[in-house]
This record gives sequence, C-alpha cells and structure tokens, in this order.
Amino acid sequence: MDLANLNAFIAIAETGSFSGAGERLHLTQPAISKRIAGLEQQLNVRLFDRLGREIGLTEAGRALLPRAYQIINVLDDTRRALTNLNGEVSGRLTLATSHHIGLHRLPPLLRAFTRRYPQVALDIQFLDSEVAYEEILHGRAELAVITLAPEPHSLIRTSAVWDDPLDFVAAPEHPLVSNGQISLADIALHPAVFPGGNTFTHHIVQRLFEAQGLTPNIAMSTNYLETIKMMVSIGLAWSVLPRTMLDDQVARIPLPGIQLRRQLGYILHTERTLSNAARAFMALLDAQVDWPGNPA
Repeated sequence: MDLANLNAFIAIAETGSFSGAGERLHLTQPAISKRIAGLEQQLNVRLFDRLGREIGLTEAGRALLPRAYQIINVLDDTRRALTNLNGEVSGRLTLATSHHIGLHRLPPLLRAFTRRYPQVALDIQFLDSEVAYEEILHGRAELAVITLAPEPHSLIRTSAVWDDPLDFVAAPEHPLVSNGQISLADIALHPAVFPGGNTFTHHIVQRLFEAQGLTPNIAMSTNYLETIKMMVSIGLAWSVLPRTMLDDQVARIPLPGIQLRRQLGYILHTERTLSNAARAFMALLDAQVDWPGNPA
C-alpha cells in the first residue's frame, strides 16, 4: 500500500475536504484526487462519498481510517526505534503545547534544549490542551505539554511537572473585591467569563460549584487565558486564573477554605516508541517537577 496515498486519505478524513488535505500536505487538489483514486483502485472500494461540496467517508472509508492510523504509526514507530540505535539526539520532534504553557512555562526549556541539541528540528504546535490530547492519542504528536486531564485515557501516560494554583479574580474596583468576606454563593450571582466548556480548567471550576449545589453565571467564554484576564481587568466579569498571571490589573478574591489547583505536565502514548529527542526533552521537564510541593 502506497504510504503517500494513505497519508492523503487520512488528511481528507481529518480536514473534511480535498482542498484542506492539499493545504496540509502542500499538494494541489488534482494531486490529492489522483492519490485517492489510486488508493481506491488498489483496494477496489470507494472511500469517500462526494455530494456536491460535501465529503464523507463511506463504510469502507470508516473501516480503513483506524487501520490507516495504525499502519502509519507502526512505520513511524519502527523508524524511531532504528534511529534510536545510534544514540544520537537528532531528527524531528513534534511537540504540542497549550498557548498558556508555551508562553509562560516553556521558553527557558526550549532555549536550553535547542542549544544542547542543535540537530533536533522542533515542530511546535500551539493547541488547546484538549486538542493536543487528541493529537497524542492519534499519533500526530510525539509529546504534549498541557493541562493534564482529570481522568486520563488508558493509553495515555501522564507526568505532572508544575503545580498550578488557580485564584478567583475580578477587577480591583469590582464589588466582589470591595465587599469584604465573599462566599462561593456570592460569586455565583455575578457574571463570569470562563474557559470554554470543553476545557479541563472549565471542568475543574465547574465541579467546585456543582459540589455546593451552585451554578455559575457564565456570561462569556474563551479558551485564551490572556483574553480572560483582559475581560476581567476592565470589569466585565469575574473569572479563575492561574496565580502566575496575577498582577495589579486584577485582584484576587479570597475564599476561605477553597483552593483550586490544576496540574500541568506532559503526556505521551503508552504504545509509542519515543525518539531520543523526546526522551531528552522529557528529562528537561522532569528536572522542573514541583508537584505536589512548591506552589508555582
């Protein structure tokens, strides 16, 4: 089976279009169509239904997709295992990370890594932690540095690196800041800006309110913590932010007896052979571990 054709098939299945697959693989749309035609001819099945501009997998296409992932992953795994034999730290390392961690935690590590291992080509993908999680599960990234899921998948190995306390915050002039002692019930009455409902951080905060039979008044949501901080600072709403982001633009709302925290760290697929480059980067991360002791 031609691997180029198989990669084209996966790209179309993931992007939902021939043009999107062409952009991902840096090929023209006719070239993508030719590869799929070749694969369909080789397998003697139709892989996509083409209804106008809509593209969908046929039953045969749906059956092939998980096996296509498996074939590509096995070949990549074999390539890494053979390359590792020479002991060199080189090649390409596909690293997924969240925007927040990429901006606030990784720069010194990336600087140290690139200086120590100049033969490694870093492919850094900035994604929501939840998307990066899927990239690891499907084998499209070798390592991800993210907010760790409260309940990890059985095929995912997680390693906590940073303890990340979360604080309730509002603008300095917000009533929640100036009204003395505040309870969680008081906070629930005011508009909030939350991370998106699909995020691990959202679930951590939501569970706190649910445990007390409360429902937060979520007026807005966005997955970018820097945007949330801006909205809070201008008085639009309260929110929850990592303590490392607090400054004079926002004020902490103390809640007696309540301390939220999340774990930041790295994940990898348990069935994947790691490259020497990935192992070297993991060693740098492991040297940073402060969980569960020192607050970040």
